[in-house]
Formats: sequence, structure tokens, C-alpha cells
Amino acid sequence: MGSNMAECHPVAYRWPMKAKMSGAKLIHIDPRFTRTSATCDLYVPLRAGSDIAFLGALVNHVINSERWNSEPFFRDYVVNYTNAATIIDPDFRDTEDLNGVFSGLMEYTGGLENWPYNGFVGQYESTTWKYDRAGSGANMEGRAAAATQKSGEQAAGTQQGGAGGGVGMVGGSSVPPEGWDAVVRSLRPPPERRDPTLQDPRCVFQILKRHFSRYTPEMVEQVCGSSREKFLEVAQSLLDNSGPERTSAFAYAVAWTQHTYGVQIIGCAALLQLLLGNFGRPGGGIMALRGHAAIQGSTDVPTLYHSIHGYMSAPTALKDHDTLRSYIEAEVVPTGYWANMPKFMVSYLKSMYGDAATAENDYGYHWHPKLLGDHSHMAFFAAAAEGRLKGGFIVGQNPATSLNASVEREGLRKLDWLVVKDNWLTESATYWYTAPEVRDGTHKIEDDQTEVFFFPSTQIAEYDGSFTNTQRMLQWHYKASEPPGDCRTDTWFYYQLGKRLKAMYADSALPRDEGIRHLTWDFEPDEPISPPGEPSALKILREINGYQTADPSQHLPGFAALRDDGSTTCASWIYCGCYPAPDRNLTAAKQPDVPGEPGAHLGWGWAWPANRRVLYNRASANLAGDPWSERKRWVWWDGGERRWMGYDVPDFGATKAPDAPGDPNAIGLDALSGTDAFIMKADGKGWLYVPSGLVDGPLPTHYEPVESPVQNPIYPQQQNSPVFKRWLESHAGNQLAAVGDPRFPHVITTYRLTEHYLAGAM
Repeated sequence: MGSNMAECHPVAYRWPMKAKMSGAKLIHIDPRFTRTSATCDLYVPLRAGSDIAFLGALVNHVINSERWNSEPFFRDYVVNYTNAATIIDPDFRDTEDLNGVFSGLMEYTGGLENWPYNGFVGQYESTTWKYDRAGSGANMEGRAAAATQKSGEQAAGTQQGGAGGGVGMVGGSSVPPEGWDAVVRSLRPPPERRDPTLQDPRCVFQILKRHFSRYTPEMVEQVCGSSREKFLEVAQSLLDNSGPERTSAFAYAVAWTQHTYGVQIIGCAALLQLLLGNFGRPGGGIMALRGHAAIQGSTDVPTLYHSIHGYMSAPTALKDHDTLRSYIEAEVVPTGYWANMPKFMVSYLKSMYGDAATAENDYGYHWHPKLLGDHSHMAFFAAAAEGRLKGGFIVGQNPATSLNASVEREGLRKLDWLVVKDNWLTESATYWYTAPEVRDGTHKIEDDQTEVFFFPSTQIAEYDGSFTNTQRMLQWHYKASEPPGDCRTDTWFYYQLGKRLKAMYADSALPRDEGIRHLTWDFEPDEPISPPGEPSALKILREINGYQTADPSQHLPGFAALRDDGSTTCASWIYCGCYPAPDRNLTAAKQPDVPGEPGAHLGWGWAWPANRRVLYNRASANLAGDPWSERKRWVWWDGGERRWMGYDVPDFGATKAPDAPGDPNAIGLDALSGTDAFIMKADGKGWLYVPSGLVDGPLPTHYEPVESPVQNPIYPQQQNSPVFKRWLESHAGNQLAAVGDPRFPHVITTYRLTEHYLAGAM
């Protein structure tokens, strides 16, 4: 669902096909009948953009079904491994109470003519979404999102600064003399209130039950256009193939991600899988299908603007992130494994700035770039079209062929310079003489002010390195051929660019240039690599993996070795352990499982974190630590050895017994009990309801896509997401369609064919 796996991920699709040959049932739910549909046992069509209506109806059907209510497994899993029993703040109001919106909505009422910058029409102040806690104290759920959020006036003023704006730089140290653990401990909230009977009207389960009550098979027919019979067949198949003996999996791709409400579509599938006990167990979960090489890697070691390595939040001028201490106080989660974030962050800063990063200067935190607002793709091109950007890089994408390509090409024409680095001359490199508006005479080449530089790239078999696939698995690949002509790798390009920038600013005395001056940037190979100037891929991997600061030859064995005192250097904590010694590059491991074993394949490549193949796999065992069934054994508690064992690397405290209580005064994993399986969450539970971290609501809700041709039939008072981010219609080609708009009689979706691949250049 949300994926045409057979055509867009054909290498991975061999495994669903092998599963089908072994008796698995494949279902495809999609607006189009594709080659994936043709290979599945059941194809269910639905209207584009109505995914949450379908998934929400599955949630409603599941929790009211006889099987779900009579099978002890489901209740045991949901009560103990999810936050279903957690009680929510008494001030919270659901969409059922407020005609399609949640409590805390702050709407902008000034009119778009007075809109200070491109942004949200509405915004939630989410403190009412939080857990109801015993006593008073720090509020983990609302703290980062609300308490540290700067005022709207400050945010608007900062964003208006745009590319030319700046933030004040602060010197000195904010490192606490009492240590980071003391800071984290001071933020620990009181325990949340729970009702294991699931009867309290304010517990998550009852809120969820009311929220999805209107999502019925009849509603699916009306909203999605999917037949009641096919919907019920899907629901029954999921129920039949979930439980102690069986698991089901979802696979999605950008057909979910790229919706205006894509985050909530994915969240709804996760909610459903938690209710069915399909997380942390072999054959379950959700597969976020990525490009076959390193799309997953480009989010882990991020090209995403809003995060830094290992999914830590990027420092921003829009929150109280002025010092390292205020950043950690705003972003750290005191209970669960994220309590170790100071170790991850300080080790990351040591990787950035090396010997120059000391406790006395906040480990160089003040040199690190801070966000000034939205720096995403749409924000970039909106700013470019308004003439507010000087230059840009386009690497591995082709915006000149996007759906709103005329606006994006106009933005490209207003740059002073543009760098395109790709394997072939794409339309984004040649738009200035091949664009439709040039060919039809509406735009003259001589009116284009942009100087375009094209850098030809190598193919993946023309250099050494690693890539990270959908499975979070790093695999090393070896150079098989010399690149033709003057083609260069991405590593060559960025390494040489970094060296030239450092040389350019080497003699600068300006405070703003200290970051680039102190940046560690030495990946010279021990022996020359062709082409000349190519850095050592293994030295880059060592920097990502981490090492003892005093002795870079001592690689770190895993992220448990990270420290927050500057003694460890590690670019990306989640990758720590992939290269634990100079002679042990585990990403190059090529040892498959012995035939007949269950298929963890721990000797093939290396999966983050810690070579773990199934995340949260403590949930593959029951409360006592025994497998839910012999058929689905994965990890289990060995009472004799007093430790967790299994086919996989246990995703839990290795020696924490199933009956171990959580320490109410502790931080980190010590605060969680032996049954709190979801160790990256503050409460150790899988979140059916999201008390913090999302801007668009704690539960998935069906809103129509922003240019839908029909009214919202579920919440007629609320057409689109109340926090949809809209862009000023300053360009004739950037207008939004209204319901029934005669100017826009078609609904357009994107798709890909294997043999066409992307925009065709390949």
C-alpha cells in the first residue's frame, strides 16, 4: 500500500514473490492496477489520497472483531507493549469533540495578504495532548515542542532574515560541572497514570476507539471507492495472519510519503500493526521501501535539513538552542535509551571539530549551523522563484521535471549560479535551452541570469564505499571499473570542495568562519587512489563509526562505548560498531545463514543499530520472556544464563530480566521495566497515540488532499489538515485548486516504470 514494489523495487520484490510461493498471501491496495497488482492474490482499488480512511476503518474493524477480543495474545501485547492503557490529560479534546480538529489549534487570522512568510495556516499548541501524570514536574511530552518554542514573532523575524539572516553567536561553556546525567535526571517527569483494564474513558484505547468509530466499511465505500466486500476480505486476512503463530507486514514507499498528510498515513499503519502485535516480531513490522542503493543511508547520515547524524534534531534558531546545555535540555528524553543523547551529541561534535572542540567552548557547538526556518525542497524553490537565493546544488534529483516544474525552472533562472552533479545531463542541467517555455518562445535564453556548472558523476561500481538499503543494512561495494572521462565520485567532489573552502577561510578572523576553519577534514588515502584526489572511503567509514579521541587507531566497538566528556569521537552513533577494528569492516561481511536457520543473516553486511535485524525484538517474547510461539521464536530470556538470547541481537538490556521493575528515580534504560519493549520511547511503549513530536495531531485523521476535487465526507467542517503548510501564490503556476475548480479538471499522481526509471535520463 503506497508502493508499486514490483516496478519500483524489483530486486527487493523477489522476496514477497518467494513468500507467495511458500503460501503467503499478497494484497495490493492502490489507485492504479500495476504489475504489483497483477502478481498479488488480491487487488483493492482506492481513490488517491484516501488511505487513512481505509486504514482507519481497518483499525475500527480489528478492535471490534470477535477474533481480536477473544485471542489473549492481542490484549496481552497491547496492554503491556503499547500505551493503550495510558491516561491522557483531562484537557485533551479529540476530533470527535471539535468537529475534525484536536485541542490546541491556533489559527492564523490575519489574512494571507498580511502573511509574513510562507508557512502554516494553523499550528497546534500540543500541551493538552500529554500524558496525565501523578504529581507535578517536568513535562516530557510538551517540553521540546512547546516550552522551548520561540514566539511566532521571533520565528517570523528569523525566517524573514532568509539566506542573508544570522543568529547571535555565544561563546564559553555550558557544560555542567556536575555531569550530563545530573541534567538529564533533573528533567525526569513523574510517572504517567495507567489503567490496565482499558476502561477509563481517558485512556488511549478508549480515545482511539471513539476516534475511529465513524470509520466503517460503508464509509470506505463512500470515501475510498473500495467495495465493502474487498475491504472485509483485507480485514479478515490481516486478522487471520496476525497472532502468536503468524505475522503480517506492510510495505510502503513515496506514494505514502509524498502526500500532504503522509506522516499520518504511515502512523496509521504503525498504529494498526501495534494493535495486531506485528511489531518486533519476525515477518512483521512496516517496510519503508527505499531506493536500492543508499536512500536509507542519506537519511541516516542525513541530507535531511531538519536532523543531524543518527536522527538527532538539528540545532535551530526557532527554539532555545542557544547553548549546548539548552539544546540538550530541550531535546533529550530522560527515560529510555535516548537519555544517552549527550554522549551521542558530544561525540558528534568531536567528529566535526576535533581537537578544537573542548568542554570550555561547548565542544564547538556555537560553530555548528543553526536552522533559520524551513530549508526543505519546496521552501528552497519558493525562495528561488522570489529571487531570494544566490545559488544551489542539485545532486541526484531532477526538479526541472517535477509536477510544478514551471515554478521550479523559474527559480533556477533567478539564481546566480547552479551546480548539477549527476550521471547524465538531466533536464535540470539543460533547462536553460531545452525547457518547454524556451522551445515555445515564451522565454529567451539570453534572459537567463544563471551560470550552470555540470559535474559528471561516477556510477556505483566505479568506486569503493558502502550503501545502506531498506533493511538498514550497510553493505560494502568494491570498485570494478575506472570511471570514463572526467567523471568523479560524490566523495571526491565534497572532499575537494571542503578542502578548498577550508583553504579559502584559513586566514579569516571572522567569528562566523570559525566552524569551517576548525572542521576536521583529513581523509587522505595512505596510498594514491584514482582519480587523483579521491579520499579514503575506509577513513570516512572510521569517522562515521567512531574511535577513541586520543588514539584514532582504536575503533569503537559499539555505541555503548560513547562518552560525553570528549574522549570518544563518532560522527553517527547509530552506525557505531560497523567498523570496530582496522581489520574488521563488518559492512563487507558476506556470510549467509546456514540453510534451515530462520534468516537473521547476522554475518551478511551490518545493520544499524548494533547489527540488529528486527527492531524492538523484545516484543517477540511474552511478559515472561518466552517466545509467543515456537513457530515465531526470535529472541528470548535464558533463565540459566540470566541474559537475552536468540537468532538476532536482542534489542533490550542484555541482562535485564523480564520481571525487573523500573526504577522510578532513574534515567535511561534503568527507568524501564523488563517488559518495556520499546526502549527508544520514553515510556518503553509502542505509541498508538502520539503525545509529542508531531505537528499535525496525536492520532491519524482523514483530511482531503489540499487540492482534492471533493468535500471531506468524514469531517465536512474540516476539509484539509488544519496545519497544512501553504506557499504564497506569487506565481501564476503556483495556485491551488479548490473543490470543483473548473481550471483544474484532473487529479494527477506520479508513478514510475522499471524500464523508464525516474525522469528517463538514466
